[in-house]
Amino acid sequence: MATYAIGDVQGCVQALHRLIEKVRFNPATDRLWFAGDLVNRGPDSLEVLRLIKQLGASAITVLGNHDLHLLAVWAKITALSRKDTLQSVLSAPDVDELLTWLRFRPLAHVEDGYCLVHAGLLPSWSISQVLELAREVEEALQDENFHQRLPAIYFRKANVFSPHLSPDERLGLTTNVLTRLRICTKEGIPEFSFKGHPNDAPQGYMPWFQVPNRATQEDTIIFGHWSALGVVKGPRVFAIDGGCVWGRELIALRLEDQKLFRVTCSKI
Repeated sequence: MATYAIGDVQGCVQALHRLIEKVRFNPATDRLWFAGDLVNRGPDSLEVLRLIKQLGASAITVLGNHDLHLLAVWAKITALSRKDTLQSVLSAPDVDELLTWLRFRPLAHVEDGYCLVHAGLLPSWSISQVLELAREVEEALQDENFHQRLPAIYFRKANVFSPHLSPDERLGLTTNVLTRLRICTKEGIPEFSFKGHPNDAPQGYMPWFQVPNRATQEDTIIFGHWSALGVVKGPRVFAIDGGCVWGRELIALRLEDQKLFRVTCSKI
């Protein structure tokens, strides 16, 4: 039995097929962990969703910002942007089945000493706190009235975590941190618009995982989301967004021996 954590697929189904073949994935014994952003920007988001959903219990997926954007468009609380490549999903005959499955995916997954999230964690958050906060968002997404809860999740932009946040502010900040965080100050104040290389971060900001004495420094975190960062391999931090959709690589990390597998991707 082997478990492979896979970086941002973003609709690149052919690269995903090649990576699954390369690791000789056996759905009867192996598992795939997906670091979110299954969809968007790439050409085959519909096929990616169908493939991963079909894997059933062999696949664990955490939600990324593009996955949440798809849910928000489906729920009609926002519109497609010019760069989105999601229309094939939204017009598919099985769209409701696929996106109901998607909204029941977690925002964080913890197992066997690993924590899988799409983007990052605030330095003050422990793993138990991450799971508690993520569960609040998951319950809102899985509510039968989730359309009414999505605006807080999708639009709310609180920047400072404190016990005094309203429930809606907490939903929004938790979601932004887990699906969009790259850099923050040493005090844990996030900056969500930065996408570049860490060397170009604004003064006073650093990658969230480099904050001194963060609460999870003894935990092993796997994440994607930050293609400009490049692949980071351990010992406690694994960044696995290889920039597949930008013509670079799709990455798999085998948890048992921390070996990386790579396939090259064509620029979209």
